[in-house]
Amino acid sequence: MLHFQTYRLPQEEAPWLVFIHGAGGAIATWKYQTDAFKPFFNLLLLDLRDHGLSKGISPVFPSYNFDIVCDDILEVMDHLEIGHANFISLSLGSAILQRLDQRRPELIDKMVMAGGVFRATLKMRALVHASKLLNLLLPYRHIYALFSMIILPKKNHEKSRRLYRQQAKRLTQEEYMKWVGLYGEFFQVLDEYFHQQLKKWSLVVMGAEDHVFFKAARRFVAKQEKATLVVIEKCGHICNIEQWQRFNLEALKFLKG
Repeated sequence: MLHFQTYRLPQEEAPWLVFIHGAGGAIATWKYQTDAFKPFFNLLLLDLRDHGLSKGISPVFPSYNFDIVCDDILEVMDHLEIGHANFISLSLGSAILQRLDQRRPELIDKMVMAGGVFRATLKMRALVHASKLLNLLLPYRHIYALFSMIILPKKNHEKSRRLYRQQAKRLTQEEYMKWVGLYGEFFQVLDEYFHQQLKKWSLVVMGAEDHVFFKAARRFVAKQEKATLVVIEKCGHICNIEQWQRFNLEALKFLKG
């Protein structure tokens, strides 16, 4: 089973809040959210397969797809007997969250998607294909460092860039390649979800300086009846770390409202 942490309130009927990090992340992604949210919700924080302390997860697969990733999360939630929850995701986690809603819609109440990825843009496709080519020449840690600079290029992005590099060091080359392989299905999944209506009330929080993913997120939310977009100025892709006070304020206002 995935490695996970829980924080529980004494009230028996307290609502649950589940956190899903992005590729290369870990539970530490949410270091600035835990204290802010645990007075109001039971919290479930997960390390996705191969990330953080989720090592040697059975069964072992030669490659990954979104259903494998979702099965891992659902196994933990069923183990804890969580039948209903709010969710917060980051980056790639937004696509995982939408697949969870597709498979188990009764499980999800509200969704908060930080730094959401909603469309396979030309810039994003170029980054993924460049990553595959560079894998032939460089260890993945060097590739990850390079692309973290491309996605988070500014001085004010340094804190989130450094934290994500530290977390990514836990991945082995083999594990990294399995997650890179996920992007073949990822592009198809994004194209499918981009044209569908969200069925749950959703908040999308984006940094205005998220030059890879912001424009697609704005177009996605403009098509949605149940989604609201919050833009944080002078902020990059990992907005829950870089401007965590503003992110926590907006997410709590939405989840408690």
